[in-house]
Amino acid sequence: MKTSSDSIVNTVWRKSCLIVPSLITFDLSNLELQTRRIAESECDAVHLDVIDGQFSPSMPLGIETIAHLRKKTDLAFDVHVMAVKHDYFVDALLDIGVAQLTFHVETEAHIDRMLNRIRSAGVRAGVALKPATPLTTLEYVIETCDTVLLMLTNPGYSGTGNEFPVPYAERKIAALREMIDARGLDTSIEIDGRVSKAMIAKFAPAMVDQFVAGSVCISRVEPTTGLGELADLRRAILGAQSSGV
Repeated sequence: MKTSSDSIVNTVWRKSCLIVPSLITFDLSNLELQTRRIAESECDAVHLDVIDGQFSPSMPLGIETIAHLRKKTDLAFDVHVMAVKHDYFVDALLDIGVAQLTFHVETEAHIDRMLNRIRSAGVRAGVALKPATPLTTLEYVIETCDTVLLMLTNPGYSGTGNEFPVPYAERKIAALREMIDARGLDTSIEIDGRVSKAMIAKFAPAMVDQFVAGSVCISRVEPTTGLGELADLRRAILGAQSSGV
């Protein structure tokens, strides 16, 4: 069920205050049910973490699982690759049919080449930065980025429940927004890692474009409630935006 990248760009990724639920937050024993719940909550996309077990101590979703899931849902796939080597994962994900694909600058030797490789397949390309990675790594590639994913916690550790966004998270978000605006770019900012409803309300729509919603917002036991609250929050933010509040 590969989806047209052009239609995805027009109908999903240009939306203001895009909230993208992270699939690893849900009960992974029935992925089809979980994606149906996400779609029914008015969300257009789902966030998928692909981890090699070396970059981060976790391996929640395999490539074959994602390939089968692609046939079960029309949701746009926003995929975050956390790997020491990206080539295998990127090639496989492009074949499966994803809408947005981000990889980590810390482990990619040829960042601009990888960005161009993804974009040439008609997929939105972006880079992900760990919390302590400086924005200077973007100096010569940000013009090629459709999105920049800022990790607010260290990848793979936020699931412990006792980690919080780094204290300099807001400063880093503001600095990235300033960099993008100063260059007149339409690069999106996406944040991930213990993102709360309060953070969404604070940073949308002026600072951040895409929010990865995880366990802080959505309960694995009863995800429907959290998804509904996020939908209500987004409607309130967009309503305030349209009324000029």
